[in-house]
Amino acid sequence: MAPPAVVENLPPPLNSSAGQPPLFDGTTRLYTSYACPFAHRVWITRNYKGLQDKIKLVPLNLQDRPAWYKEKVYPVNKVPALEHNGKIVGESLDLIKYLDSNFEGPSLFPEDPERRKFGEELWSYVDEFVNLVFTSFKGEGPKECSPAFDHLENALGKFEDGPFFVGQFSGVDIAYIPLVERFSSYLSEVWKYDIIAGRPKLAAWIEEMDKVDCYKQTKNLLRTKEFVEYWKARFGAQQ
Repeated sequence: MAPPAVVENLPPPLNSSAGQPPLFDGTTRLYTSYACPFAHRVWITRNYKGLQDKIKLVPLNLQDRPAWYKEKVYPVNKVPALEHNGKIVGESLDLIKYLDSNFEGPSLFPEDPERRKFGEELWSYVDEFVNLVFTSFKGEGPKECSPAFDHLENALGKFEDGPFFVGQFSGVDIAYIPLVERFSSYLSEVWKYDIIAGRPKLAAWIEEMDKVDCYKQTKNLLRTKEFVEYWKARFGAQQ
């Protein structure tokens, strides 16, 4: 079972005028962005495993990020990145597994071989899912991205003992929910498209995810709106 909910006082995002925290001083730091869906994945993972006191959040303002982040911390200059044991580890999907393997707390992947195999298949589909939806933003919207959400609807019907992708809550749910949350908001606002219409399993999954503490702790509609506005500017809000 996941640890009980923790109320956390979140530090403000650091901008270009902020000083750099000490590097490799023994503190484990998660360089993140409250609005970014990819960084959101690792934040959820941290909280699910009850690591709020062991992994310090260092949020960045991505529109005005500090120069020292690229120069001294993570040359890729993206979030998330984890400072741990004298090294920097990046890429959100890799970090979900890294936190699961290197820190205490409940496991994020099922022991049952069939569920684990299916989970890995869905894990491998994440990038294709993201690309399909992003491509639709620049094209015909719902017409192009509907198959991606149909894929999730069908996948959620694999196991009937729970509303999650592998029945129980897992890292697969974490991999998808921050993006589904933001995609849903964008498609609703720009295209008036409801991703759960005609997809009861996807609707049930989103409803159940909203009850999961580690996700509830990190969900913020204002930050979702912030990212939707970023996408609208980026993609020209085509309709």
